[in-house]
Amino acid sequence: MNNNPLLELKALGQHIWLDNLSRTLLREGGLQRLINEDGVDGVTSNPAIFEKAISGSPYYRVDLEHLRGEGLDAEACYESLVIADIRAACAMLKPAFAASRGASGYVSLEVSPVLADDTDGTVAAAHRLQQTVGRDNLLIKVPATPAGIQAFEQLTAAGLSVNVTLIFSLAQYEAVAQAYLRGALRWLESGGKARHLRSVGSVFLSRVDTLVDKRLEALGTQHAARLSGRAGIALAKCCHGRYQEIFHGPEFALHRLAGLRPQTPLWASTGSKNLAYSDVLYVEALIGRESINTLPEATLAAFRRHGQAANRLNEGLDEAKIHIQALNELGIDLDAVGEILQIEGVRLFAEAYQKIIVGLQTQDDTKTASAPSI
Repeated sequence: MNNNPLLELKALGQHIWLDNLSRTLLREGGLQRLINEDGVDGVTSNPAIFEKAISGSPYYRVDLEHLRGEGLDAEACYESLVIADIRAACAMLKPAFAASRGASGYVSLEVSPVLADDTDGTVAAAHRLQQTVGRDNLLIKVPATPAGIQAFEQLTAAGLSVNVTLIFSLAQYEAVAQAYLRGALRWLESGGKARHLRSVGSVFLSRVDTLVDKRLEALGTQHAARLSGRAGIALAKCCHGRYQEIFHGPEFALHRLAGLRPQTPLWASTGSKNLAYSDVLYVEALIGRESINTLPEATLAAFRRHGQAANRLNEGLDEAKIHIQALNELGIDLDAVGEILQIEGVRLFAEAYQKIIVGLQTQDDTKTASAPSI
């Protein structure tokens, strides 16, 4: 496709990943078209995405019946279905993984959200999933909760590639970046190969604006109204500024000499939730090298239609800091907002996960109840 703005992003050094995965996308060619035509070179998933996929696609039924015939419970059935999708996506993205020498071409699989406050459980689940999937271009997703960050450091020290998710504040981003530095150093000191490690830090944006805008609206002043719709971008700019300081500064110097990759910032929750805002708000303002933007299909299609590709990620850091200070002066602390949103994010993913499990259990119970007695 000529003049595709998504391909222009790739030329500017930004990776575009798809924030969706389903058997429909895999079997009907949707994902392969996005890879071939739009330059998509990664996939992110989460329990909410899989809940929608399993409940809405007919392609899971045969496998599900087979798994139940093997006597697997609902959680084991879910995991088996999901891992099959992850492996298929990994295969489609393996050429991008090889061409980039492991910089991109990844598929993310999240540990169970019920483990968000369980460090040991997260570590054990991550190792098990890594071994079960058995693909080099897999990223294990771990939440940026305090327990999740401890698990992330241990997993990095053990040589696993991790996507740290549910980052909603600069404080959370800082904690994640420092955990990567510590874990990566332990990995190198143990004799691990630097290029074996890959990590991204997923900073969520639109949800920040949703909550901050509500608080600004409640203040009811013109000054507050003028600050609406800008907190998410300001957060991303500040996180990227800190990324530059850490990974292009003395903190990372020895790691860089050893050949270790920086932990790449990934912009997540990039679909605009407020219809008054541009549908490519969280794309156009954050285009730049050494970054990833994971897009829902609707946002990806919107940028393909009318997106303007230009390198803007390195612009506006001072303005972002001023904006955050202005919010602080109105009593809106983005670090405190981030804590609230992270708790809510874990809850929403846990609810989606439980909905899947309950749905699979209900189907199994219905089948058992309707079976003739012997």
